Amino acid sequence: MYFRRRFKLNASLVTQILSCNRKGNYFYLCNLVVKTIMSKLTMKVQIINKSKHPLPEYATSLSAGMDLRANLDEPIVLKPLQRCLVPTGLYIALPEGYEAQIRPRSGLALKRGVTLLNTPGTIDADYRGEIGVIMVNLSTEDFTVTDGERIAQMVIARYEQAGWQEVEVLDDTARGAGGFGHTGTK
Repeated sequence: MYFRRRFKLNASLVTQILSCNRKGNYFYLCNLVVKTIMSKLTMKVQIINKSKHPLPEYATSLSAGMDLRANLDEPIVLKPLQRCLVPTGLYIALPEGYEAQIRPRSGLALKRGVTLLNTPGTIDADYRGEIGVIMVNLSTEDFTVTDGERIAQMVIARYEQAGWQEVEVLDDTARGAGGFGHTGTK
C-alpha cells in the first residue's frame, strides 16, 4: 500500500479502489486513482507574511482565486475616479513557469464600483517585492479601504514563453483583420 502511505489515502478510498480493481472496472479505477493523486499534489509557493492577517486561502474547494487583504495602518479613502496602490504585506516566490494574476473581486465591482487597474496584474516568478493592488473607484461616491478588507483575488497560473518567427505574410483566416466587435452583439 505504497500509494496509501505516500498520498495519505483514507481506508474507505483504498477499499473503493480495490473494489473497482476486482470488478475489472479499470477505466473508473484509473480515473479515481489519478484524481486522488492529483488532489494530493499541491504546488508549494514560498510566502513571507508581514501583514496582520492570515495567509490568502481559497474560499471553496473549487475556487480559482485566493482573496488578498489590505494591510493598512489607517484606512484609505478613494474619491471618485481616484486610484491608489494598496499594500498586502505579502511577498512570494513562484516556481519557474508560473505567474500570479491579480484580479478584481466581482462584489466590489458590482456593488461599490471599485475595481483594479492593470487587470489582470501579473506577478512574475522572479519578482520578490511586496504584492500591491492598484485599486480605482469608478463610482460617484467615496470608498473607504479598511485594514483586512478583501480587495482582490490572486490566481496562480502556468504560462509558456513564446519565440518569434518572423514572416512576410500571415496565413488567411475567416476572421482576417476583423476585431473590436466586428461580429456584432447578437
